[in-house]
Amino acid sequence: MIILDKNTKCAVQGVTGKQGSFHTEQMIKYGTNIVAGTSPGKGGQEIDGVPIYNSIAEIKEDVDVNASIIFVPAPFAKDAAFEAISQLDLAVIITEHIPVHDAMEIVAYAEKNDTTLIGPNTPGVISPGVGKLGIMPTHIFRPGNIGIVSRSGTLTYEVASQITNAGMGQSTCLGIGGDPVVGMNFSSVLQRFEEDENTDFMVMIGEIGGTAEEKAATFIAENIKKPVIAYIAGVTAPPGKRMGHAGAIIDGESGTAASKIKALESAGVTVAKRPSEIAGIIKDMI
Repeated sequence: MIILDKNTKCAVQGVTGKQGSFHTEQMIKYGTNIVAGTSPGKGGQEIDGVPIYNSIAEIKEDVDVNASIIFVPAPFAKDAAFEAISQLDLAVIITEHIPVHDAMEIVAYAEKNDTTLIGPNTPGVISPGVGKLGIMPTHIFRPGNIGIVSRSGTLTYEVASQITNAGMGQSTCLGIGGDPVVGMNFSSVLQRFEEDENTDFMVMIGEIGGTAEEKAATFIAENIKKPVIAYIAGVTAPPGKRMGHAGAIIDGESGTAASKIKALESAGVTVAKRPSEIAGIIKDMI
């Protein structure tokens, strides 16, 4: 497993909102150590047994906390992210529709503070049997030795479910987010999987748009020894049309599925033609 362990003590920013309160309950049920929540003006209350504070700084006066998951609406997400990044080791931003300029500032601030940043627009991270900081359905995951990193939440669920149904399991599944600008990228997650003694195989789920997969291919060729299996979504997408995610748009020759597949195969990565093939490819490797 990576990112999450039993020492992760997490605050939920935006804990009293509809999404924040629902997913806080789900994360606690899964065994995640949620120690507090923030909701400005509601300090002193509690929800599902979780104490609410007005700020991260207030939490830190009372409780040991080192991570945050952010459900704050997009117009206020940058402030929440800066608050978390300035004081904690890990920030997971679930929020969608954060303006690109805000995301650029958030990512730069995280790099400056050496804070691990996942997202924005991510389903989060789950280490089966340990906990989750995210919104993924837990019943499709089981502990195992396959690490999954993805730009797409729904494809993460599909592939994880097929791996589970094939009698295998996952070490950690992490969604880097579907926006053009995100914190952790494929390369940084793959490096953590490479160093993780619980991960023997890596699955990388990419999609059209941007150059993240091509950069990952170069990184894999130079740094990764463990087997990597990839899938690229959007093979049939027409140029100039955005497919689902804000980052999934082809501009000219760059960002096409063909260019990504070619780069990955050149780096020694096995590229599946369909998500349903991934579990079988890993079984054959075993």
